[in-house]
Formats: sequence, C-alpha cells, structure tokens
Amino acid sequence: MLNQTEIAKLSKGDELDHFLLLRKIEIKTARNGSDYLNLELGDRSASYSSNIWDNFSSISNNFKVGDVVKIKGSIDEYQGTPQIKISTIKPVEKAENINIGEFMPKSQRDLQVMKNEFSDRLEAVKNTFLKSLMKLIFIDENFEKFSNSPAGKSWHHAYVHGLIEHTLEIMKICDLMCDIHPEINRDLLICGAMMHDFGKTEELSVEESFNYTEKGKLLGHIVISAMKINEQSKNISNFPTDLKNNLLHIVLSHQGKLEFASPVVPKTIEAITLYQADELSAKVNAYKNALATGIKGENKWTRFISLAGTDLHQHNFTSEDDELNKSLFD
Repeated sequence: MLNQTEIAKLSKGDELDHFLLLRKIEIKTARNGSDYLNLELGDRSASYSSNIWDNFSSISNNFKVGDVVKIKGSIDEYQGTPQIKISTIKPVEKAENINIGEFMPKSQRDLQVMKNEFSDRLEAVKNTFLKSLMKLIFIDENFEKFSNSPAGKSWHHAYVHGLIEHTLEIMKICDLMCDIHPEINRDLLICGAMMHDFGKTEELSVEESFNYTEKGKLLGHIVISAMKINEQSKNISNFPTDLKNNLLHIVLSHQGKLEFASPVVPKTIEAITLYQADELSAKVNAYKNALATGIKGENKWTRFISLAGTDLHQHNFTSEDDELNKSLFD
C-alpha cells in the first residue's frame, strides 16, 4: 500500500518524493525549434504534465508509458495549471513491490452494488426481444469488462468502474423522464442507455493507463456499440427490424450533433431524452471532479478549463442535515 500524499492535495512549491505512473512520454518541438520531452505523471488522484528541456535522451529511451517511476522534485504551475518540476526520475525496483492498480483512479461507489443495480434493471425490461438482446450482450466476460472500464479518457467518469457508474446515472435520469412523459417507450430508452457507451469497452484500454486502442481510434465507441447490436440481434429469431433500427438510432445519435461525432441527430423522443441525460451525467461529473482537484486553499475558483469553456466556482453552502437534500417529491 502506498504511503504518500496524493498529488492533488499538494500545492505550488510543495516537495515531491513520490512513486508515480508514467501516463504519457512524448518528444515535442518548442516554438524556437528546440526539442523537449513532455511527460504526464500521476497517481489515482490526478495527473500533471512535466517538461524536460535538456539531456532527456536517457529518459525517452529507457522509460515507457505504464512504467511506475520514483520522482523527486516539486509542484510548479504554468498559467495556473499544476505541473511537476523534476529533479530526479528513477525506475522502480521489483523489490519495492509496487502495484500498478494503486495508481488507477476508481469510482467511489461500491462495484457490487452497481452490478446489482444494473442486473436488476435489466431483469425489469418487459420487451422480450430487447431483454434477450441485452442478456446476449451483457454476458459474463463482456459484463466484467463493462464494469471495469472508464467512461472517458480524462473528462468525465475517467476512472475504473466509471462506465457502469455513468450508465446507471443515465438510466435513472431516463427512467424518471419516462414517469414524467408516458409517451416515451421505457424499455427502448433504458436499453439505449445501457448500450450507448458499450463500445468504450473496446475503444479504451485500461491495462496501464486510459488510452485509445487501435480499434477505438479507427471506429469509435458509437460505431462499435451499433455493430454489437446489429451482430447480436441476428441471433434472436424474428427480431423486429423497426425495433432494432430505433435502438440503433438512439445509440448513433446519443452525442446529439454531427460535429460531436454522432452520425445522425436525435429524431425520436427516446433519442433526445438519452442525449440530454448523457450530457447531464457527463457534465455534472466532470464539473464535480474539476472542483475537487482544482480548488486550492481559500480560493473559490478553478483555473479556466478549456473543455468547460469557463472557470468554475465553488460555493460554501453545505447540507449537513439530510432533510435539506431530500427530494421535493418524496
């Protein structure tokens, strides 16, 4: 077990004497034409960039992504973004018995609870064709991979078990919308929610760090999810073509806009519901994590976050009494 302060809790000027996971190593060219080595190093709490400007050939030749290294240095900043200033970088000896799993961020939710929630909701699907399809897809090894995958590389739910957590959030939002709008086909929407990001089990690698696989780069998770639906529906006798096409449409349109990589825009009430539920789950999680890692000391504002298009504010309101956060509809 690592006995070191999480780097997200360190501030500018704090000394660093840590085991860290090397998540990226790349030679880049500066504006003046000189090369430098860019590293991304992190633990389960955060990942920070580090630049080495001189005499870096031994590092670039002897280290690779996925290595655990021993870093001595300090926390620095560049344009408000934390960076690591390296004094020394050394390989980890086998005798130090470092487990790479300790460096991978994980969901704070209990995995078995999430698995049970997902399985219970699948059992509640009433449409026999959709239920059979979901059981063919979320079977054994597939379900284990789905349960252990992140939902993103860095922006939202970017941690082990993040995909099942994100999917459950969307399913709950969609289920609520079906209560409000009975015109929505609940089974179709819930199964679309289950499948919308299934392709990320093949798009992202979680072996050493969250990186895109070759298949993920070539096809993308939306297409992979759609291919899985099309492939497995052929194993169910008389699966209705219109039902399959509507399920495919929900998955293919779930990112909402053509410029966001959806091949089509949402054209059914189920599709628009899933798109908005996906946006809500992803952005709340991303903002929450940005606030957790980006607020230091008495400051109430994060740095400008390009993916959000703004800096974020942390208020001091608390809900110490559970009654304060109780739903108005309970």
